[in-house]
Amino acid sequence: MKDLFKGPTKCLLVQTKFSEFSFWNYQKVCEIVGAKYPAAPLGLMTVAALLPQHWTFKLIDENVEPLLDEDLLWADIICTGGMLPQQKNILEFIRRVHTHGKAIVVGGPDPTSQPDLYREADFLVLGEGEITIPMLLKDLQNGESSGTYVSSERADMLQAVIPRYDLIRFQNYIMVGMQFIRGCPFNCEFCDVIELFGRTPRFKTNEQIIRELQTLYDLGYRGHIDMVDDNFIGNKKKVKELLLEIKKWTIERKYPFYFTTEASVNLADDDELLQLMRDCDFRYVFLGIESPENDTLALAHKNQNVNKPVTDAVRKILSYGMVSNGGYIIGFDSESRQIATNMINSIQDSGITMSMIGLLYALPNTQLTHRLESEGRLFQLAAKSVSDTDIDQTTSGLNFVTLIPRTEILKNYIKVVDTIFKPSNYYHRVIYTGLHVKPKYRHKPSFSTWLIYMRSFLRVCKEAGFSKKTGFQYWKMFFIIITRNPRGIEVAVNLAAMFIHFQKQKDYIISATKRSLMAFENTNETEYNIRMTEKQS
Repeated sequence: MKDLFKGPTKCLLVQTKFSEFSFWNYQKVCEIVGAKYPAAPLGLMTVAALLPQHWTFKLIDENVEPLLDEDLLWADIICTGGMLPQQKNILEFIRRVHTHGKAIVVGGPDPTSQPDLYREADFLVLGEGEITIPMLLKDLQNGESSGTYVSSERADMLQAVIPRYDLIRFQNYIMVGMQFIRGCPFNCEFCDVIELFGRTPRFKTNEQIIRELQTLYDLGYRGHIDMVDDNFIGNKKKVKELLLEIKKWTIERKYPFYFTTEASVNLADDDELLQLMRDCDFRYVFLGIESPENDTLALAHKNQNVNKPVTDAVRKILSYGMVSNGGYIIGFDSESRQIATNMINSIQDSGITMSMIGLLYALPNTQLTHRLESEGRLFQLAAKSVSDTDIDQTTSGLNFVTLIPRTEILKNYIKVVDTIFKPSNYYHRVIYTGLHVKPKYRHKPSFSTWLIYMRSFLRVCKEAGFSKKTGFQYWKMFFIIITRNPRGIEVAVNLAAMFIHFQKQKDYIISATKRSLMAFENTNETEYNIRMTEKQS
């Protein structure tokens, strides 16, 4: 291998594709607003910042542009990584790289959780890159051609680097990510975040976040920043201190950005925090709701959600100008026979328009996986790899012996997804949100961006307003909101645009789930479970 520490080294970083049917991959909506993909590859931009800065970098995101053979031939070393839904594409990419005689470095959540699946890679950099990338660099300097690097040590976020935001074209993306916290204080049985990053939240300093904001500002970026923390409010005191600093910085620069994030439902308990988020122009919050049933929440150790009515929490957050998205899961052992009805009611009554419904999946190394394995219920093959139809938690799941009949769970799943994404039900939630949201947006788009917004609005009117499926619902929604709460019209139109994606995703999910259901209905479930849980020789 070429000596990477003497003279120029060319490093190619590649983000492999996500499925077009994924909940998060709303490319049709991106096209409407003139972008190519929702979110920029923050992980790879961070990796680039951790590598020697005398190297020459090229970052290619296959979600926005094709990866050519000439790109692979250009590189001296190639880096990639990702999550479980990218597994198949990452493995194919490793083989493609090797056909060109190049070395590849692989890391990220899925390789960290199950490195044996990625043994074809030349270098496996597992865990947190701040700890293991220096190990890789030391071996490269010594001329090693392969290696696996792992450490139980946690990264010191006070030493975190600023991602190489300069490696992307901002116009390709709707949002750019930024991280403040790693780790989560809660103990949800099914979650792998606490296994990967621990239960003690680690923070960057306020000064570090301000430097990152300033970097984006100096690069000319304006608009949407997503705080990608798995729980932004893991330490409310620290977050409030940060928001005060962001508020001061952003006022001085006339609000160049607006924000979204993910938080636990107890966000709604803190008016001071909600007001600070509103002052900084936070507009959307993803809530991990999981189940409307308290018994299920308690048994899954999701105690922070127990006895917290979702409708009240969402209404409170709307009053501060922020829209709640929500994640729900079907397939828990303790679900009632009314779970489908209860979940539909929770979604419809709260007005959570962008609702991600998934099947319970035992992710590698979680408490759930360990428990199921100890009970002899974990599928031996399905626990590790994904199939061609597995795109994210909306089609992957139930990789274990279920206590409720599998066919019943799948029927409940189809019922929920089909019901909440019927045009009349979806637009009912859009109207609810549009009427109750009280936005006070600070970020003002430039004139050129405003023109793009107007073009996007006309495209939404064409796609949704003149569609046989949604035309009546769209214009009904539009005139209700514009006459009763005109401040909510931007939110309402944005949510109407998202339905274009959700309708396509719904059709895929239901089709894939019905195929699974038909297969199980023609199978003896007991025999199937025995076959799937047998140890492989």
